[in-house]
Amino acid sequence: MTWANRLAFVLICATIIFTTLAYGTVHQPVLALFYVVIAAMMVMWAIDGLKTRTIRFNPSLIQVPLLAAAVYGAIQTIPFGEIAETAGLSGVPRTISLDPFATQMSALHFFALFIFFAASLVFIDSATRIRKIVGVIAIFGFIYAFFAILQSVLSPGKIYGIYEVRFAVPFGSFVNRHNFAAYMEMTMSIPLGLLFAGGIAKDKRLLYLTAIALMGVALLLSGSRGGFVAMLAEVILLVMLTTGASSRKALVLKVGFAGVLIAAIIVGSIFIGGESSLTRIAETATSKDITTDRGHIWSVTMDVITHNMPFGVGFGALGVAYTPYDSYSGLERVEQAHNDYLQVVADAGVVGAIIGLLFLFWLFRLGLNASKTENTYRRGVAIGALAGCFAILVHSIFDFVLHTTAISVLFIILMSLIVAAQNRYEDDIELPDWIKRRKYGSAGLASISDARRVSGKIP
Repeated sequence: MTWANRLAFVLICATIIFTTLAYGTVHQPVLALFYVVIAAMMVMWAIDGLKTRTIRFNPSLIQVPLLAAAVYGAIQTIPFGEIAETAGLSGVPRTISLDPFATQMSALHFFALFIFFAASLVFIDSATRIRKIVGVIAIFGFIYAFFAILQSVLSPGKIYGIYEVRFAVPFGSFVNRHNFAAYMEMTMSIPLGLLFAGGIAKDKRLLYLTAIALMGVALLLSGSRGGFVAMLAEVILLVMLTTGASSRKALVLKVGFAGVLIAAIIVGSIFIGGESSLTRIAETATSKDITTDRGHIWSVTMDVITHNMPFGVGFGALGVAYTPYDSYSGLERVEQAHNDYLQVVADAGVVGAIIGLLFLFWLFRLGLNASKTENTYRRGVAIGALAGCFAILVHSIFDFVLHTTAISVLFIILMSLIVAAQNRYEDDIELPDWIKRRKYGSAGLASISDARRVSGKIP
């Protein structure tokens, strides 16, 4: 293994943390630094290829949608003719995109995320690295949740006690509380998957439960209703994936465990006090508009879709396309549809719908295959990663969380773990004896031990 290979993996781990702490990486100077890091990964990748005389690339189709989005974004900015003279202006190029510059930036961002995804698939190439990535996600998620809870008590209106956000409710290092909730959905998904799959030793279970509970409490305290719904969907999927259809006892136990865990999270959030997702849900029940204007935004977005088919308005151009169809005063400019499924179709039309459907198909096909992996630890990682991705997809019905770079980066890491979990590695974690007995029986356990002594490898 070359030094460039090791450094590329370190950059991947560092990117997870850096993009989160830097306000979610949504501001232009930080985004520029993110692109520099991506370029550095490409350099390390090339150096590793030169030293090993092999350019490695993972052929998984799950990467294709990101590249396709980048390519289509570039196509949307290609000029074909000119717009007729308007208000004394002439010679303005005609493009599919109503905001070519925003679409160019979106295409660049899609390409950067594609490179990050491709690099992650290549450099997460051993059981040791899977364990390290899982450790980074779980430990950072625990520490980050603790910090966010403290900040919500000591300095609720300012990020790091410095940056005061206007027209939004910040939480943690994110400008928007919904983004924080989405991030917690993913950081808690891997430990949850390992717990539900039985991939954690008994002496470590309490530690994992503590971390999960703290992340869940932080999620509720953020006040994101969509985050709470997504967390429930995540737990339900975990129960479904880890319980056989004929195992009623296991189903009862896991449903009971999930109920106790959610109850503990709710009690913890009530104990700390303040606004939470539950109090906001209660307030919504008495509100005349339970969608808090999302219903209006969705209806206007549908008008945008109808009038701009089949090619869409251009990635990142919804803010320009939205205004002519908005029946409100226009005092507040709407940049996002608050529903990523509607926004994909609005931005990219039929092409975007096809790309999105292919992505969902490949993701769930890979995830379900990975959930059947024989190795208990890797199966738990795959199940947890799929549940985390599912939670984000549910949350995307109500918000635009994947537009935040930090969330996109962690989402990509979860997908990379799903792909990596399906492979076999020489350094795979050996199953604890109690799991082997439950899975193989005493006779099977003896035969496995004999095979390991003969081959010198972990099965």
